[in-house]
Amino acid sequence: MVKFAPMNLSIVVPVYKGETLIEPLVAQLTKSLPTFATEYEVILVNDGSPDNSWQIIQALSKQYPCVRGIRLMRNYGQHNATLCGVRAARHEITVTMDQDLQHPPGEIPRLLAKLEEGYDVVYGAPRKLPQGFWRNIMTAGIKWILAKVIGLSSVRNVSAFRAFRTNLREAFANFQSPSLILDVLLSWGTTRFTSVEVDIVHAERTNYSFRMLVRTAMLILIGYSTVPLRFASWVGFVMTLFGLGVFIYVLVIYFTAGSLPGFPFLASIIALFSGAQLFGLGIFGEYLARMFDRSMDKPSYVVHETVGQ
Repeated sequence: MVKFAPMNLSIVVPVYKGETLIEPLVAQLTKSLPTFATEYEVILVNDGSPDNSWQIIQALSKQYPCVRGIRLMRNYGQHNATLCGVRAARHEITVTMDQDLQHPPGEIPRLLAKLEEGYDVVYGAPRKLPQGFWRNIMTAGIKWILAKVIGLSSVRNVSAFRAFRTNLREAFANFQSPSLILDVLLSWGTTRFTSVEVDIVHAERTNYSFRMLVRTAMLILIGYSTVPLRFASWVGFVMTLFGLGVFIYVLVIYFTAGSLPGFPFLASIIALFSGAQLFGLGIFGEYLARMFDRSMDKPSYVVHETVGQ
């Protein structure tokens, strides 16, 4: 048994299409939490779920005094819903986890014990990756990008199963944007990140598609990093050197052979440089789109109603 001082916990769970999942999750939480927490609450954030998730949350809030429900106006995304729950947390330690039972409540003490060593954010890293080969490769790539953006190698083990000190939210108390990555926001308040291996149960289904994973990677890169802009600058620099080399080549051919290459050569050079320019413009456009979204002052989420104490 992992030993640590009892803590007051706020468990935050974003809910989307989870009508069959959240009831057994809450049952497991209410059974496990009293064994290692002095005070606790379970915050279920309904992220515009189209099924009967909200009705289930309402019933659970009446059945369990520790359950609080927050219903958002529409679907804002997992990180947005989690942020809503984090801002509503009342206790000193916040634990976030998925609704699909792949994060066993019995593994929470491992995160808390590591947190007690002086860290501010602890991730539950799976001992064995629970998804398929290509999904695991994509997820590992996103984690690598996130680690580079934050500047911490330990963030490579990032996951939705995390425990952190609730007062870290003060670092992003005024944050307001429809596009966000919670892990980046946490890095605004601390650099003391770490992870601990836990047993992750294979999820039967996931709401994250390949397209959503790609969008997440783009959001991390363009929303919180200038790396793509610098890459575009390097592409432009390399193309300039290449163009200079082509110019020297043409001069050499002209003075040695007395003739210049024909249309295919010219067309290929034009296509190459046009592609590089469009690539750079595309990156600039992505940054302008992010700036436009934030200039509209759109909220990260809007709460429709709440239940529970």
